[in-house]
Amino acid sequence: MPLPDRALILSFIAGAGHDVGKRDIARAFDLRGEDRIALKALLKEMEAEGLLQQGPGRTFHRAGGLPKVAVLKVVPGEGGRPVALPEKWDAATPPPRIQLDLRRVKLQPGDRVLARILDGDGLVRASPIKRLKRQETQLLGIARTIAGQLRLVPVDRRMRQDFALKAEDGPVRAGELLLAELRGSGQRALAYVTERLGDPFADRSLSLIEIHARGIPHIFPEDALIEAEEAAERPLGQREDWRDIPFLTIDPVDARDHDDAVFAQPLAGGGHEVLVAIADVSWFVRPGAALDRAAFERGNSVYFPDRVVPMLPEALSAGACSLKAGSDKAVLAARLRIDRHGKLVTFSFHRAVIRVAANLPYEAAQEMASAAAGEYWPILAPLWAAWAALDKARAKRGPLDLDLPEARVVLDSEGQVADVVLRQRLDAHKVIEEMMITANVAAARQLEARKAPLIYRDHEPPSREKLLALRDYLDTFDMPLALGQVVTPALFNRVLERAAGHAEARAISEQVLRTQSQAYYAPHNSGHFGLALASYAHFTSPIRRYADLVVHRSLVSALGLGEGGLPDGAAKRFAAIGDHISMTERRAMEAERDTLARYVAAHLHRHEGQVVRARITGVQKFGLFATVEGLGGDGLLPVSALGPEHFWFDEAARALESETSATRYRIGQVLDLVVASADPATGAVLFALPGVEAAPARRRPAAPPPRRGRPNGRFRKEGRA
Repeated sequence: MPLPDRALILSFIAGAGHDVGKRDIARAFDLRGEDRIALKALLKEMEAEGLLQQGPGRTFHRAGGLPKVAVLKVVPGEGGRPVALPEKWDAATPPPRIQLDLRRVKLQPGDRVLARILDGDGLVRASPIKRLKRQETQLLGIARTIAGQLRLVPVDRRMRQDFALKAEDGPVRAGELLLAELRGSGQRALAYVTERLGDPFADRSLSLIEIHARGIPHIFPEDALIEAEEAAERPLGQREDWRDIPFLTIDPVDARDHDDAVFAQPLAGGGHEVLVAIADVSWFVRPGAALDRAAFERGNSVYFPDRVVPMLPEALSAGACSLKAGSDKAVLAARLRIDRHGKLVTFSFHRAVIRVAANLPYEAAQEMASAAAGEYWPILAPLWAAWAALDKARAKRGPLDLDLPEARVVLDSEGQVADVVLRQRLDAHKVIEEMMITANVAAARQLEARKAPLIYRDHEPPSREKLLALRDYLDTFDMPLALGQVVTPALFNRVLERAAGHAEARAISEQVLRTQSQAYYAPHNSGHFGLALASYAHFTSPIRRYADLVVHRSLVSALGLGEGGLPDGAAKRFAAIGDHISMTERRAMEAERDTLARYVAAHLHRHEGQVVRARITGVQKFGLFATVEGLGGDGLLPVSALGPEHFWFDEAARALESETSATRYRIGQVLDLVVASADPATGAVLFALPGVEAAPARRRPAAPPPRRGRPNGRFRKEGRA
């Protein structure tokens, strides 16, 4: 029998129902002698081409799938339930997140398990066979002297143990930031130094802790850098010439890149034409190249106070792709026509070359708009007029109207925290935001109309459990929440309107925010609850988000706009791509949040022992979380620091209440607190009450306190932390 071709081998493996070896294939096709040697060479070629992957025992399975039995590593999943990832995964697509059957074995993040894969290439489930020995664990920490010995103290504040250090490349200095390999377990575990990262508190270095702790890729492979340099020199190709249109970019004053430029003009008979020009990253970053793989691995750019970890190398992110004024730039642009009521009437997409007239900070654009004067006011005026129409449509649509200001760390010339300020919300922000949302909607509709593959930006309504928790919380303010069959953003907007002017309005707004679900990327459309939109995709930021790059490629393919579209079969990988970039987005958000906390802790470290004004942001049975007014960052006031009284945790009201007095602590309350300690390495801040000594641990009282007119179930008895 002749040597089978690639298609026959792939069909045989798919139909076998299990991993197969070279002997199985040879036997199935009756291959002997030299044909077996040729088969071995063919299988190696198919593996190199990415068609096959090796499984255990020199067996093979189709690439992008999993063997029937695989070694999995357990990682945290949504809601704290562990999920798993394959320990070996060489496919170009991201590894699947596997739901584990935990009925027979209890697993925790960090465990390794041998499991039977139940759903093959459409993998969602696995049945554990046995737990395997853990591999050496990477640990990030700071060398500190404890009881006369140098120990590694983890920067992850959830880890309570420190470890003995061993370094083979010279003595370790106290204060060094170290990456180590943890060997052994329990009190005998040793931390073997694998990389020295220097002084974690040196100028502009606190973000390094989070980069290493979360495994954020921050060094581009050499081949990706070479490709980026070559791509930056690529001619812009055939495009519509829009260089005579005076586009503007309007961005934060500290923007590192410029993704989008806008222009608007009135239409005869009413309405406006809005042009939203977006950097044409798909022209420069081609599917499957080293540059594309590096961008996919990162998923998105990560922004820290002291640095940015870009999704694309600087030659593109700050160079060829960034829409800097005065240079010819390649864009994929949306031409949007809206009526006088702000309704999107028609849209089209174009590959064009533009020359931006000016890069304006939000503040400068706002100043000109407020004065109705200035160098660029003639260009800004139609943009503001178009926004006025779009704002009418937004009000009619009724999206979630949460307006919680973001904190921004201002560093001095030495990399120390000079200030933490709240970003001011200007009309200029709203102008750009509404135009970007409209362009994103147009991109989703265009691809739906062409029946083209699409990664949506999904945001589902809150869960019933979260809604009930919010209702219980609002009951403590005598603000009833009526939950009907259909929940819309208007429900929450009514809560926010009633809370306006309330002493704890900010706390109520934060609780409404916590009630919302996490947005994510997926190839199926679940709508966008927060924006009150039936379908939505991300199109406007391809320099910093891989999701937008995929949408650009799909538009290029669907509309026949030239090179840089989707490769054949790309849609089959969209679910896995969505999972991966949803994960990298969460990783970036958590890294940015925790780095902000470290910078705030570094600032407060210089003010230990001083009294600060702080607002309670969270209440748990073990204490209160509070943030310094005007500064940000959460610190803990332990229940033991509240004095000699016993306190009871009112879960619904998010409050601690004394059993013997009228003292009560709840979310939103403002207190004077002492900064007891602040650790920049972990971001941990401990508060104390002025003039109050911490109480020693005491036994729990035998009975709960009187109900004080509240329902029985409202209190939970808790002892000292």
